[in-house]
Amino acid sequence: MTLRELDLQGRPAIPPLSPFQQYRGLLNRYLRPRLAQVLGMAVLLLVGIALQLVNPQVIRYFLDTAQSGGAPRSLMYAAGLFIAFAILQQALALAANLTSQNVGWSATNHLRADLALHCLRLDMTFHKQHTPGEMIQRVDEDVTQLANFFSQFTVRVLGNGLLVLGILISLSRENPWLGLGMALYTGLTLLVLSAIQELSISRWAAARQANAEQYGFLEEHISGAEEIRAAGAEPYAMRRLYQQMRAYLEKTRAAFVISNLTSNLTNLVFGLGFAAGLALGVFLYTRGQATLGAAYLIVYYVGMLSDPLQNIREQVQDLQQATASIQRIQALFVLQPQVTASVGQATSLPRQALSVAFSDVSFHYEENENVLEGVSLEIPAGRVLGILGRTGSGKSTLTRLLFRFYDPTQGAIRLNGVDLRQVALPELRQRVAMVTQDVQLFQATLRENLTLFNPRIRDDQINQVLKSLFLWDWVQSLPKGLDTILAAGGQGLSAGEAQLLAFARVFLKDPGLVILDEASARLDPATEALVEQAVDRLFQGRTAVVIAHRLKTVQRADNILILEEGRVVEYGARQVLASDPGSRFYHLLQTGLEEALA
Repeated sequence: MTLRELDLQGRPAIPPLSPFQQYRGLLNRYLRPRLAQVLGMAVLLLVGIALQLVNPQVIRYFLDTAQSGGAPRSLMYAAGLFIAFAILQQALALAANLTSQNVGWSATNHLRADLALHCLRLDMTFHKQHTPGEMIQRVDEDVTQLANFFSQFTVRVLGNGLLVLGILISLSRENPWLGLGMALYTGLTLLVLSAIQELSISRWAAARQANAEQYGFLEEHISGAEEIRAAGAEPYAMRRLYQQMRAYLEKTRAAFVISNLTSNLTNLVFGLGFAAGLALGVFLYTRGQATLGAAYLIVYYVGMLSDPLQNIREQVQDLQQATASIQRIQALFVLQPQVTASVGQATSLPRQALSVAFSDVSFHYEENENVLEGVSLEIPAGRVLGILGRTGSGKSTLTRLLFRFYDPTQGAIRLNGVDLRQVALPELRQRVAMVTQDVQLFQATLRENLTLFNPRIRDDQINQVLKSLFLWDWVQSLPKGLDTILAAGGQGLSAGEAQLLAFARVFLKDPGLVILDEASARLDPATEALVEQAVDRLFQGRTAVVIAHRLKTVQRADNILILEEGRVVEYGARQVLASDPGSRFYHLLQTGLEEALA
């Protein structure tokens, strides 16, 4: 089983795994589709290892032949063979590196996509607790730390282990005591590496978290730069940034100190081992127990031990950082959305106006007191409900429940008599749509912004909607029409144009229930008139819920709901309430809706 297998409904997670299970799960899921490339890389590395072991034997033959007065032709052959092997070894190393880079990036891109999709499927409670900057860092930076883990760790550790084994066997053939001594030296080095590895993991995890918090701080304050400057809060923001950077520096420095301790101790052991090998080679040669070529071979092989052990040390150091990232990634994958897809056979919603019913609905965020309490209401299909209430009364929460961004903590919500929990999430969000004052536009073509990247919506459908919203002439004036690239956030568009594009999205979606959050509140009179026409068209043949702030919007409603501290304090037909001097709605109309709800 892998770290996390996402089913088609976005459902759950497996329990937390041990480090070994995490490694195995990642490698199994993300390297298995690339098994041919991994095997090819392994073959390249193994052939390269064989050449590294053979080349010193060629040099030994060259030295012994030269010392014994051998034929020049033999020396030329040996020199040519050494050069050929060296060139081939470099070519194999280059090919292996290119293959490993391709494997690493394709595997991490796969993981990055899985993690991003999983985070998108988590509840809104999760997204309110984590800033976008932090999530960018965790989805991108943490996953990037695993590139080497996927591309090289297993193959290189095994390959370098085989190289060390080959060197020790070759040394044992020359002198058993030398082989035993170098084996003890190798074991000591690996024990030192293993002992220090555990010290680094927690420190690297803390460094990654500090980096994520810094990303979140930067994203939040850069996006709010206008408000910060207007309030003269630059000194405060810079002081907070300094604190974030200081924390990141201290935690990263602590992690690097421990990791560099590994490097220093390893280099010390390498130096001692090489000195011992050199001394033994000289000793055997001066005693006549080894030829010049054999003595050179001993020194060369002992010197060669440093490279594979150094590579293993570097891989272990990378694993320390990768383990910290794996743990943070695992912490995201094991989170389960409380809003889960429908269980069993999902019920379909008809392609028509949808009736809405709240039955004794209560809701709270986490353990806080109820935001909504005991809300009951019915909206017949094709009717318009106006919701009134002060800020914090629960209006927006009520509409979020209709999208199943959250589930009620008590009671049930039904569309056309079907409990929302029995409707597949993709279908529910296709049949319910919202228009707000703040329109989210992406750096993409106008077509992609209108269709939200749905390729099944045809241009003729888009054109028809644009003409009905009086946007056709504006689109025709753009440099590339529907292929014009819009800036992120809708920069360069007026508020009215952005609002009308939001209406166009809803028309293309063709929902049965529309939620409107006073979309025309910030528009100039001329643009507002166009938006009001769009609202009239949008409500035709659809059920609507309107969060109202102004009298003009309320006059569209068939029924009125007034919320106060999450409770329904008044609900009824608009005309009846408007003519009843004892109703709250009557009082709001007399006082002025904007002033009464301020």
